[in-house]
Amino acid sequence: MERRLGGQDGPARTFWKALSFAVEAHKDQRRKSGEPYISHPCEVARILVEELGVDEPETLAAAILHDTVEDVPEVTNEVIGEHFGRNVEAIVEGCTKVADFTGPRQNFYKLVHRKLFTGAASRMEVMLIKLADRLHNLRTMDSMPKHKRQKIADETLSVYAPMAKIMGLFELKREIYNLALIYKFPRQSHKIKARIKKIANSPETREIRERLERVLKESWISASIYMNPKGLSSYFDQSAKVLRKEIEIPMEIIISVPDVQTCYLTLGVVNQLFPPIPRTIRDFIANAKPTGYQSLHAKANIKGTTYLFKFRTEKMYQVGRTGIIPLWLDKRKTPGAFEKEIQEMFDILGDAGISYTDAIAASGKKEIYTFTPKGDRVCLPKDSTVLDFAFKVHTEIGARCVGAMVGGRRVGPEHVLTDGDQVKVVTRDDPVVFEPEMQKICKSPKARSVLAKAFKRRRQRLAEEIGRSIVRQEMKHYGLPREILDARGMDDVVASYDLEDRAEFFQLVGMGELLLKDAVCRIKEIAAPDYATLQPPAGALNRIVLDTLDPACIKLSRCCSPVPTEKGLFGLLSERGLSVHRKECATFKSLTLQREDVVELRWNMKKTKVVKPQTLIILRAQTRNRVMMMLGVAPDEMRIQEVIALSSLPDGSSAWEITFRVDTLQHLKNILGHFVKTGLEHEIVIEQ
Repeated sequence: MERRLGGQDGPARTFWKALSFAVEAHKDQRRKSGEPYISHPCEVARILVEELGVDEPETLAAAILHDTVEDVPEVTNEVIGEHFGRNVEAIVEGCTKVADFTGPRQNFYKLVHRKLFTGAASRMEVMLIKLADRLHNLRTMDSMPKHKRQKIADETLSVYAPMAKIMGLFELKREIYNLALIYKFPRQSHKIKARIKKIANSPETREIRERLERVLKESWISASIYMNPKGLSSYFDQSAKVLRKEIEIPMEIIISVPDVQTCYLTLGVVNQLFPPIPRTIRDFIANAKPTGYQSLHAKANIKGTTYLFKFRTEKMYQVGRTGIIPLWLDKRKTPGAFEKEIQEMFDILGDAGISYTDAIAASGKKEIYTFTPKGDRVCLPKDSTVLDFAFKVHTEIGARCVGAMVGGRRVGPEHVLTDGDQVKVVTRDDPVVFEPEMQKICKSPKARSVLAKAFKRRRQRLAEEIGRSIVRQEMKHYGLPREILDARGMDDVVASYDLEDRAEFFQLVGMGELLLKDAVCRIKEIAAPDYATLQPPAGALNRIVLDTLDPACIKLSRCCSPVPTEKGLFGLLSERGLSVHRKECATFKSLTLQREDVVELRWNMKKTKVVKPQTLIILRAQTRNRVMMMLGVAPDEMRIQEVIALSSLPDGSSAWEITFRVDTLQHLKNILGHFVKTGLEHEIVIEQ
């Protein structure tokens, strides 16, 4: 390490100073294994230098110091900053776990991970240090109790190992995965490792190697051949969290040659010997992965087993092994596209509004390569949609995307793209109000994140409106004048909750996170202490009038299938929006609720738009003539799209499904009223 960093003068002085500081700080501490604790941060720094090629002194200083704030009470972030500068302080702070947390353990881990991602978004060094830290902990985990090993393995498989893959640190990724899987699945991993060893030493493997050596020698190609059976990580099913007994491609055959031209020549020679499976040749030399990974890939089926051949130079191997690190070191002042993409992803993962586990899983998928009309390449996770593509090109383009031209035909934003598609995004002038289903369809972290934030903003807007309305109504119950809400005293009320502004105050009330009774009492105490109030209300519910069916904010509960045209509907306040129930709903009645948790709901029928087609089911068997006659005299607002007979009886009667469109809830109410008058037994489940 000293050879890589230089002596104790110049830029390296920061590292050596940090080493002395850490030795003193950790002098009385030991690891579970009995070793002096300082051995751990030293090993983390060594991994960064010798295995990942990181030789930047401030990063290594932060690696040496990364546990001091967390484990040594006398050392604070400010102390680190005073001794080593703001940059080292910020890196160490990003690596330090959350302190003084009270609440469920699961929430603690989420907060820890979000803090890590937020720190890594501004400084990539944070994640590099945490990955090296996790690798050393895995290498020395035998001394820990079994339950602790299991917990660390679980966290590694869900967060750290996928992060290494996303950053292109493939050598590190393989070891982290393998070690974590050994602790997570000790019995299964032992069996699979025996299988991997058997594959490596099989007669088939030796025969393929001998045939390759012979044909390459005959072709005067100087090459090194590596027969690499896939490791444990390849047998791990990330979505199901299990180890599979078998995989499609158990063996990789890597052929390393002196230069790029020879890669293509060798591919041709090997294809003659082992014909490739059609459409499996991938050129990652001309089309390098965002991580910088380059290689030629070809799959061949040899005696019933699929093998993956990789052709590359030694330099390509080194770049593929260390992923983002060379790019990060070379472009420190002007970050490259891949580094910006990774930092953007960390920023997304640090946002509390989305599930970071879903985003990590999406990023870990295989890539497809799509193209803009100008031929610019856009790399996306497999099964990505037009909307994923649009958001990858630019956030504003995604926000206004209504479809695309793909292969000469118009498709919607939900259309799934395939490798090689050329995509021309079609936009409109105003932002699109996407539905929650689009977030589930999208595969890229950016699209999911932007949509999640948009849905959150919509919920916040509705919550603010609800909060203002029910606070006004509650104040009326207490005999307090509404003008108080516009007076300066409300700023003191907001400050007492340590909130940013009045909008946030009303949002929290509208989500049920600030109890209405407490909020009004505090308004009285702080903003209107001289007003005499009436007795607290006991029975009457506050009423909300809505003009939207936005599914991102309003959920019509399936337990009782409420219809917004009805009376007697109640809404439960929550962070996820309003949950709507009928008054007689058994599920609703079974809940233990305070008066302030519930609001009575009404819709402004004429203003509330109905966007989706609706479906009416006529339940009792009816003849075709009777149904058609009733439809013929239905209100003009009912624009019928489809009429389907669901069953047929000998007398010619059936149950019927009628799909139709309307513009507003008032129109829907008129239509439902018409069918009530006909006497036909029917039901409708509202599509939002």
